[in-house]
Order: sequence, then C-alpha cells, then structure tokens
Amino acid sequence: MNYIKKNKQLIKSVLSISLPAIGEMSLNTLVGIADTLMISYFISAEALTAAGYANQIFFTIIFVFSSFNVGATAMISRNYGEKNYSRLNQILGQNMTLNIVIGMIIMLLSLTFGHQFMKIFDTSRSILNMGTSYFNIVSYSLVFMFISFAAAASLRGVSDTRTPMLITLITNILNIIGNYVLMTGFWIFPNMGIDGAAVSTTLSRLIGVLLYAFVLLNGRHHLKLLYKNLRASTDILKPLWNFSYTAGIEQLLMQVSFVAVSVIISSLDTTSEAAFRILLNIESLSFMPAIGFSIAAASLVGKSLGEQDQEKALHTGYISCGLGIIWGIFIGLIFALFPSQIIGFFTNDRDIINASISTMLLAGLDQPFLGFIIIISGALRGAGDTKSVMVLNSFRLWVVFVPLCYIFVTFLGMGIISVWVSELCALIIFNFILFKRFQSEKWSNIDIN
Repeated sequence: MNYIKKNKQLIKSVLSISLPAIGEMSLNTLVGIADTLMISYFISAEALTAAGYANQIFFTIIFVFSSFNVGATAMISRNYGEKNYSRLNQILGQNMTLNIVIGMIIMLLSLTFGHQFMKIFDTSRSILNMGTSYFNIVSYSLVFMFISFAAAASLRGVSDTRTPMLITLITNILNIIGNYVLMTGFWIFPNMGIDGAAVSTTLSRLIGVLLYAFVLLNGRHHLKLLYKNLRASTDILKPLWNFSYTAGIEQLLMQVSFVAVSVIISSLDTTSEAAFRILLNIESLSFMPAIGFSIAAASLVGKSLGEQDQEKALHTGYISCGLGIIWGIFIGLIFALFPSQIIGFFTNDRDIINASISTMLLAGLDQPFLGFIIIISGALRGAGDTKSVMVLNSFRLWVVFVPLCYIFVTFLGMGIISVWVSELCALIIFNFILFKRFQSEKWSNIDIN
C-alpha cells in the first residue's frame, strides 16, 4: 500500500497514456467487426470470404511493418525526456520518410502481384476475382496507412495517445458511413458492392493522413513535421533502422508461428478447428489492455531515461506490469466463470461450445502471464533493448511453444487445449527470463542515438 501511495503520480501517468491506447485498439477491433457484418449483410457470404482472405494478407503486412516504428517511439521518448526537441523532430521526419518508402514499395508489390497473392488460397473463381479486386483497391491505401503508423508512433513517443485515438475514431466512423453508402447505392452514390468497402477503407485512411498532417504541421508537444527533416540522413536513419528492424523480424517470426500452429491444428476435426479460431479471437480481444499498458511503459521508460531518472524508468516498468497482471487476473476469472456464455457470442453450435469450455479455463489461467510478457517487452523496447526482446520472444515461440504444440497434438492427442498448455509453459519460462533482464537494468546503458 505504501508503494502505491509513493508512486501514485506514476500510476496516473501510466493510466492516462494506456487508456486512450486501449480505446484506439478497441475502435479498430470494433470497426473490423462492423466491416464483417456489413459485407455479410449487404452483399453476400462469398464477398465476406473474399474480403477475409485479402485482409488476412494485409493483417500480416500490418503486424510486421508497423513494428518498424518501435525504434521511433523509443528514440523520440528518450529525446523528449532530454528536451532535445531539434533531434526529436529530425527523428520524426526520418521515420516518416522511412515509412513512406516502405509503404510505396509494399503498395507497388501488392498492385503488381495481388492476383498471385490471392491464388495462395484454394477457393472458387468468383471469390478469387472479388478478393483480387478488393485487394487491388485497398493496396492504394497502404502508403497512407504507413504514414499514419509513423505519425501515431511519434505522438506516442511524446506520451500523446489521445490524438491517435481521436483520429482513429473519426476515420472509423467515416469508414462505416462510406461502407454503407457505397455498398448499398444510397442517395447519389453508386452501388459498388465489395469494391465499395475497399474504396471506403482507402478514402478513410487518406483522411486519417490529412488529420495527422494537420496535427504534426502545427507542432503539438514540440513535435513538428518540417520539410528539411524529411531528407534522408544516415545520422538518424542508421540508429532508427537498428532499433526498428529487430521488432519487424520478431513480429514476422510471431506471425509465422501462428501459421505453423494453425497447420498443426488443421490435422484435427472441423469442430476443433472452428473452436480454435473462436478461442484465438477471444484471446486477441482479451489482451488489448495489456498492449495499452505496453505502449505506456515504452513511452514513459524512454522519457524517464531521457530525464536521467533510471529509478523512475524501473518503477514505470514494474507498475505497468502490475496493472497488466491485475487485468489478466480479472479477465481470467471472467473466462473461468462464464466460458460457455463468452463462446456463445461467437457461435450457437453446441459441439463447438462444448469443445471450447475446458480450453477457455486454461486460457483464463494464461491471461496474467500473457499480459506480463507483453508489457515487460514494451518496457524493454522503450529503453531501446529491442534485440534482447526479439531473441527471447523468438526462442519462446520457436524453441518452446511451437514444438510443444506439435508434440501435444500429434503424439499425445490432446486436441486444441495443446495450444494453451504450450503457451502457458513458454510464458512461465520466458516471463522469468525477461523479468530478470529488465531487473538487471542493463538496458540503461544502451545508447539510443
């Protein structure tokens, strides 16, 4: 209790940064659900399948390449703490340039090979054609999306998570409105079917870029986008790349591990596979608050180190992890008390619900450990220790999690519960290792510039 009283202001700071970040992620999740329902209701199940396949590719791109902004958040937060606003704005400009270049490359590759990407999926010709059309239109929005990633990461570096949340709210509302008018032919607008959803997504992302440009050109929190800082400079780009590419590799290995586990689970019956997908969706929703606390930890740890306050950085990590564990215990209890009701939101198939209940109980047990590793990883990234996080989390996934999952499913016949048993084993081991890494304070000696 004395510890809480002593660090009351720090707890408030963590909450004030994390809550808008949680709101932003929740909005993105809700708009994804809204898109799914609208395509299903206004067009067809085939259109829903086509958009789903296209978005599966886009989500992989987003998860991997948005991670390249981890270095920008860490470097900006450190310089913000040091009150080195000139270098802070140089980092903003260079990271924006890096994201524009990556966005243009990915956009051109997507437009060139969109049809080939969609042919990865074994599906009917009509779904392939709809999916390719949707994919090609959304590809034009990729450069806008990458610019937004850079802007949001920079704002988080100066502890501003409210602005990204508000911009996300505005663009998501516009996206839903655009979906409706372009998928139904409302009033003067054409009925474009599934292409209408793609056009709406692209236009809403363009508007998001314009809103971020307005904020950054006006210089909030000493963060101002200047043309001179957009010119490439190895002095900034080199450390920015060094701190960012490791997060991209980590996320790529994580996404591939999910694919590997999906392949392992695909050997089971249809009911088990459906239950696995539903449980993954439930878990992805459950740890959003942990990601919010992770963003707060990264921002405040970096800022504290910039202020030469190592003790504050250490306690920021501890407090963020503590809040994440509290959330994990709470949501874990919800999983344990209402498993069938939660699964029932996603399906009314009694066989799937029955197949999921025991796994839900174990997933609830995983929650505090899962929240902890997400947040402690964020705190280390904020300190610039991105390589250690990449190596340790990669070992967690590929040395423990995936091999154990394969053994439990293939040789022990444990079914879908294997995934969460494997996850729990991996989390217990690597939570301890990552905690010891953070506790050692070796990250305090990393030169982030």
